[in-house]
Amino acid sequence: MSVARRYFPHADLPFVNGAVTITPEMANWKFCGLSIFELKANIAFKVDPSLLARSEGALIPLNVSGVKVKVDGQLFTLKGRQGVFAGNSDWIYCRLGSKIEITSSSNGQIALATATAVTAYPTLHVPALESIEIRGSGDATREVRPFMHPENFPGADRLMAVELITPDGNVSSYPPHRHDGIEGCDVANEEIYYFRIGKLGQLHGDPEGFGFHRTYTAPQDPSPFDDNLAVHDGDIYLVPRGYHGPCTAMPGYPMYYLNVLAGDTPARTMDFCDDPNHAWIRKSWASQKNDPRVPWKVI
Repeated sequence: MSVARRYFPHADLPFVNGAVTITPEMANWKFCGLSIFELKANIAFKVDPSLLARSEGALIPLNVSGVKVKVDGQLFTLKGRQGVFAGNSDWIYCRLGSKIEITSSSNGQIALATATAVTAYPTLHVPALESIEIRGSGDATREVRPFMHPENFPGADRLMAVELITPDGNVSSYPPHRHDGIEGCDVANEEIYYFRIGKLGQLHGDPEGFGFHRTYTAPQDPSPFDDNLAVHDGDIYLVPRGYHGPCTAMPGYPMYYLNVLAGDTPARTMDFCDDPNHAWIRKSWASQKNDPRVPWKVI
């Protein structure tokens, strides 16, 4: 019922051979994985083939542009972006068992979200979304980039992924919700949060930034926990089960996170179950105004 470890501070995740990696085996669960690759200008980076030997993947630039990617010998060019606060990026869906080589013209980072898969869907270069979703309202207004939500991208076995921007001073992943398959919630997904904490006026993360994240179990969970954590730029948190939220962005420090999800549910779904103690908050948004800073723009 539990993972070996839930919180991975950036300081504890040094780049080894150009990569920071969380595998399903490291998480002690079945499906979700995440790697962050450190690219050096004009130096080819070969992705460890074991990461996709039994998995499908989504390769998405974080703060790198003009990236050449070979997937099983097929060449793609990713336009990319200057940073996660700069807007949507194009990305590549990588089929089960892919072999990948990446070359960029500048230094930067790129993420590979993975999920253990059975069915091999074709590799595909996917253009950047032309729009975002605005969710919540008032100080819970946030920007969602649903680039690999099942409704936007059906061509995958289990993997799902979205990006989210929380303006500084706001909260997201709220009200708290779960999708753990435990009594009272039939949807069962593992989930990874990869945080980048920005600073006003900047396109990417900043080492000074911090925010807060909470995950806590439902009353019927046989192995309860309640994590209340300060999160910093580059931190990773694993959600094996339980209600997660809120994520809180401090004034002056907007919050980005990449969510990676996969699970046992027969059809890919990002449905969830609200904590009934806090579900009323959704109705309160009807009388509030959206934060005008969303869609997010770096000034």
